Amino acid sequence: MDTILVVEDDQDIADLMILNLQELSLTVEHCLTGELALQKLVDNNYALVLLDVMLPGISGLDVCRQLREQKPEQVILMITSRDSEIDRVLGLELGADDYMSKPFSVRELQARVRSQLRRLHLAAQREQQHTQQQQPEQHLTIGELQINNTTHRTLLAGKELELTSTEFDLLLFLASHPEQVFSREQLLSNVWGYHHSGYEHTVNSHINRLRNKVERNTTKPEIVQTVWGVGYKFNKKGVAA
Repeated sequence: MDTILVVEDDQDIADLMILNLQELSLTVEHCLTGELALQKLVDNNYALVLLDVMLPGISGLDVCRQLREQKPEQVILMITSRDSEIDRVLGLELGADDYMSKPFSVRELQARVRSQLRRLHLAAQREQQHTQQQQPEQHLTIGELQINNTTHRTLLAGKELELTSTEFDLLLFLASHPEQVFSREQLLSNVWGYHHSGYEHTVNSHINRLRNKVERNTTKPEIVQTVWGVGYKFNKKGVAA
C-alpha cells in the first residue's frame, strides 16, 4: 500500500486531505512543520509528498530544495495559495513535480494524486519486469542522447543527466515524438496525466529545468525548442552525433 506524507500546518485542511486520501486506500501520515517533514522524509520512504508552501519555521520551499538535494527521486506535489504566483513558480523551479492551488476540490486532489501514483507504479513495474528478466531493457537512442526507460538513466554525449522522475518522463515523451509540436495542455495530459486548466506553469518550469540540464546554451535551445504560439518540440538535430 502506498504511503503519502501530508505536510500542512492547518489541521482542518490536513484532516480533510487525509480523509479523502484514505478513501483511495492510501496510508497517510501528517506533520505540521517543515522541520518534522525533513526528518520523516530522510528516515522513511513515501510514494508522494503533499507539501504546503506556507509552514511555520522552515518553509515548504526550503523543504523542497533540501529534499531535492537529498532524495532527487522523491515525488513532490506543492500546495500553494491561489493568489501567490511567485510561490508556484519558485516551488517548480526548486524541483516540485507539480502543484495545486488552494482552495482545491476533493475530486481534483484525488485525481492529481492518482495520476502521480500511476506514473510511479508504471516505472516500478518496468523495473521489476526487467529485474525478473521478463522483458529486455528499453532504450531510446537519438544521436548522442540515450534514454533507458527501464533504469531511468539518461546519457547525453556520454554524460549522465541527473533528472527528476518528471523531468525524465517529459524528456522521454518529447524524444519519443521528435519534431512533433505539443501544446502545454497536451503535455499536461500526456506526461502529468490530467486535464485541469490553469496549471501551465508546471510545463513551463519543467521545460526550463530540463533545458538547464540538456542544452549547451539555454538562451538558444537546440534540443527542446519553443514553437511560438503553439508549444514545444524535440529537435533531433540538436543531439546529432
